[in-house]
Amino acid sequence: MHTWENRLYQLAYRALEQHHSSEPIQIHQRSLLEPAYAYCEQLTHLHSRTFYLASSLLPSENRRAVRALYAFCRVTDDLVDRAHGDVETSLTSWKKRSLASYPEEDDLVSLAWTDTRQAYNIPHLFAEQLINGVAMDLNKVRYKTFDDLTVYCYGVACTVGLMAMHIIGYRSQEAIPYAIRLGVALQLTNILRDVGEDWRAGRVYLPQQELDAFGLNEGDLATGLNHHRWREFMRFQIERNREIYAKAMPGIRLLKREGRFAIAAAAELYRSILNKIEEQNYDIFSRRAAVSTWGKLRQLPGIWWRSRSGDIRPSKKVTPVHQMLNNIGLTHFEEKGLGIGVLDERTLVQHPNSQPSPGELRNSYNTLFNGEDEL
Repeated sequence: MHTWENRLYQLAYRALEQHHSSEPIQIHQRSLLEPAYAYCEQLTHLHSRTFYLASSLLPSENRRAVRALYAFCRVTDDLVDRAHGDVETSLTSWKKRSLASYPEEDDLVSLAWTDTRQAYNIPHLFAEQLINGVAMDLNKVRYKTFDDLTVYCYGVACTVGLMAMHIIGYRSQEAIPYAIRLGVALQLTNILRDVGEDWRAGRVYLPQQELDAFGLNEGDLATGLNHHRWREFMRFQIERNREIYAKAMPGIRLLKREGRFAIAAAAELYRSILNKIEEQNYDIFSRRAAVSTWGKLRQLPGIWWRSRSGDIRPSKKVTPVHQMLNNIGLTHFEEKGLGIGVLDERTLVQHPNSQPSPGELRNSYNTLFNGEDEL
């Protein structure tokens, strides 16, 4: 076990140890909750097509709760990334409102989030840790070591997974280390994808110690040159990122069965960004590494099967999908210029009765093609 893992586990267990079941929240008009949750759904759909897709694979009650969680995170993040005026004062005010037991009735996100937090007994400190993690961007824009960076990853990503885990349900606290690893893996993928964008915003999340070890400096980020030292550096980063994903994925088995597909989809769709970076020969300066809508869709059946069978290793076997698509009424791929792709062979051939239901795939398809074409 790495040093950084022990450090992050201590943060998570502290939140659990300090948690006490909260009193029921005070909302004078419970009818206000429906428009509050509807607003959170709209916010999720607008800002994250991938999260919206993954959450659509959850049962309805879990789905709306997870989208309330996303809305809480989105508002927190926007207070820093789209800063206006006194950001620290705004964050302090938001922390007070979003974590209060008496939410203001005109604050839709706080209403839905507070109801979710109380209904699923989400530890208060996880939400505080997320707000504090996002606030790190106000004062800390460089990280000396990888261990230092993982503390940031914990604040902005692991906390989200730990809160989502309470909504979805999990077998025991044995699941917590896996959730932390997955949060770190997802945030590292974000960082590798957005190096150029973050540089232009004045932030460098890549560990300074590791840049130096590969003979790189911030001048290389400024020029955006894709030379051999940069490619070797990125190969190292991607290899480590994949290793953390691999150590995180077995934890999906510890979640309640009905939530495994959604979490596996979020993890595997995000992990596929690393493939896109490689396909671009590690050039993340001139274009953003993004997975196409068809690239997302064709992964879902394989993810669905693995999430239910307990096999978390992506299969390299493939088979045409036109027959399955015809069976579920999705016959107009050619009209969108997508052609015929491939899906996991074990899902379609060796286990023909274990395919996703037509409703599951059709809903995923509609979500994807009505949205933006990137993760």
